[in-house]
Amino acid sequence: MATFLVVDDAAFMRMRCVKLLMENGYDTLEAENGRQAVETYQQSHPDGVLMDITMPEMDGLEALKAILALDPSA
Repeated sequence: MATFLVVDDAAFMRMRCVKLLMENGYDTLEAENGRQAVETYQQSHPDGVLMDITMPEMDGLEALKAILALDPSA
């Protein structure tokens, strides 16, 4: 079963995305900012990431660069 990491600082958006993914048979992980996304990706290596761009602490583009530095095949 594929696992998706859902990253958004808006809790309602994370909840909506997680619900849709789970209803379609996917496992999910969550993070509320880019920094948490990088940490969660490093620990869990999900199959896909659904990420907001504008977030506090570390935005989505910075997090994407950090994830690609850890795993160039991401």
